[in-house]
Amino acid sequence: MSHGAGLVRTTCSSGSAFGPRAGAGQRGTSTSEGMLDPVYPRTHGALLKVAQMVTLLIAFICVRSSPWINQSAYRYFEVVTICNLIMILAFYLVHLFRLYRVLTCISWPLSIFGFIATFLCLASVWLSYKISCVTQSTDAAV
Repeated sequence: MSHGAGLVRTTCSSGSAFGPRAGAGQRGTSTSEGMLDPVYPRTHGALLKVAQMVTLLIAFICVRSSPWINQSAYRYFEVVTICNLIMILAFYLVHLFRLYRVLTCISWPLSIFGFIATFLCLASVWLSYKISCVTQSTDAAV
């Protein structure tokens, strides 16, 4: 069964499985389209990603400028907001520059779980083995 001369489908490819233009225009893709997807910034997924990034940035700035910045809970919140901001920005750029077409062996819908699992493992290690900078007193009675 032939799907067209320029279309190669693999079992691990998920680039065209999801999205607002799934299956539309995939056969007629050419290199003249360019790397930038001009339609993606106007989709619901892109607008939600931008809203998440703006909200995370506002939350980070609010916590960073608070007077109680030395508490560890606020530091943890800062780490979480920045890590999520970077992760969402990476997914936005992957879709904006159509990198999912180049990296066909990555299951993009499942990759979010990989990022979450990695972050949770790092957070667990950081919380379990937190290094405290408390100095011990040297004038102990002998």
